[in-house]
Amino acid sequence: MPFPRSSGILLHPTSFPGRFGIGDLGLEAYQFIDFLRDSCQQFWQVLPLGPTGYGNSPYACYSALAGNPFLISLEKMVEQGLVSEEDFAHLPGFEGSKVDYEKVIPIKLELLRKACENFKNRATPLQQKEFAGFCDSKAYWLDDYALFMALKGANGGVSWHKWEPELAKREPEALDRVGRELTGEIFFHKFTQYEFFRQWSELKTYANMSGIQIIGDIPIYVAHDSADVWSHPEIFCLDEETGEAALMAGVPPDYFSATGQLWGNPVYNWEELKKQDYKWWVGRFQALLDYVDVIRIDHFRGFEAYWAVAKGQETAVNGEWIKAPGEELFETIKQKLGRLPIMAEDLGLITPEVEALRDKFEFPGMKILQFAFSADAGNPFLPFNYSRNCIVYTGTHDNDTTVSWFNQASEYEKQYVLDYLGCLSPEGIHWDFIRLAMNSVANQAIIPLQDVLGLGGEARMNFPSKAEGNWDWRYTSDSLTKEATQRLQTLTRLSGRSPQSKS
Repeated sequence: MPFPRSSGILLHPTSFPGRFGIGDLGLEAYQFIDFLRDSCQQFWQVLPLGPTGYGNSPYACYSALAGNPFLISLEKMVEQGLVSEEDFAHLPGFEGSKVDYEKVIPIKLELLRKACENFKNRATPLQQKEFAGFCDSKAYWLDDYALFMALKGANGGVSWHKWEPELAKREPEALDRVGRELTGEIFFHKFTQYEFFRQWSELKTYANMSGIQIIGDIPIYVAHDSADVWSHPEIFCLDEETGEAALMAGVPPDYFSATGQLWGNPVYNWEELKKQDYKWWVGRFQALLDYVDVIRIDHFRGFEAYWAVAKGQETAVNGEWIKAPGEELFETIKQKLGRLPIMAEDLGLITPEVEALRDKFEFPGMKILQFAFSADAGNPFLPFNYSRNCIVYTGTHDNDTTVSWFNQASEYEKQYVLDYLGCLSPEGIHWDFIRLAMNSVANQAIIPLQDVLGLGGEARMNFPSKAEGNWDWRYTSDSLTKEATQRLQTLTRLSGRSPQSKS
């Protein structure tokens, strides 16, 4: 659906400042909302909020529906009496500009376990009632997730397909047995989900009351090592004997990689999903809309046709395109849930068929300014080629920052940019790109916070196809200056994107 003329900021919650080594849903998150409000923004775009696995990627989570427990604010738990300031007395010094996951995770996990024990022993009747209500309302995914995580811990963290066969295949007697044996761990994982969604709900309410809508991200695929694949193996293309992905997802060689990107996720068994009237997908969209306002579909083109790579391949080069029932899926979702606020990530090898699917449902697509200056005037990423029903970005989480991108661009691209912008100097190029995005006809302009702050390559969030060393950038508590707020506010007002402007 088309959106009113507006703008917003792309920032994942792990990037907030704070003393626990990773951004969370505490005070700094609320201060960021204040920054959005004061600079006349109307959207906050986040990456997937699920519990991350190997590589800490939000696009490879242990569940498509659960929340990341490491985003829970320990300071807000002090307010509830579940932990105390004394528990933080011996925290190590964490680096301010990066998340050191190996250092952060065990420390935060220990404190979350302490909070869980205190909740068991001290929860008020009202808290107990709220917890029971949460567990009951989310049972359709929470029960499987909590058991999955408890089993994963009991099996040393190995993937579910390497567990004992009766557990991997979910034999009822075996699941009943381990359910009794792992009661404490199951409770812990349910507790962290309860606390995550409690804190997130409070933050979202504050954002909405401040005039800010949250754009959530729904990856097309889920991780193989996830509660989703373990509990619903019939809707994925798996090797029946080993449980491994028989067909893996990815993309062919492209701008980001000469050998393509082999993600390793199992692709869907669309025939089985159709038999079930797409129940799993409908539930996934419905669940996400419980805690975000708008959904961005990652890798939208995979709903028209997807790149499938056979088990055993080491790169994505030798794959094939297979048609997907995207139109039928979105018609079903529309019938069951109504007309949804959806955006489509339509980057990569986009065909007329993909565009037709996107346009049939009026999903706005994405335009990236960093892609605009490598060809001629027909380049679809140049602003004068935009339609109104699209979202323009200076760059995304998969791109370098604008400052670093420009510094590393070819001489042809640099000169093209300067000529297009009418600049004599590249100084302040990030603000030039923000102004270009804001003044375009695109209904929405979304700017990564790194570009507002004018940061270099050290602040890049992700290198596609690189397995480790991503997702760790954080800004410092003094970054959101009055100058940045006022400059962003001015550009937003001048471009007719502030809440007070007429659409």
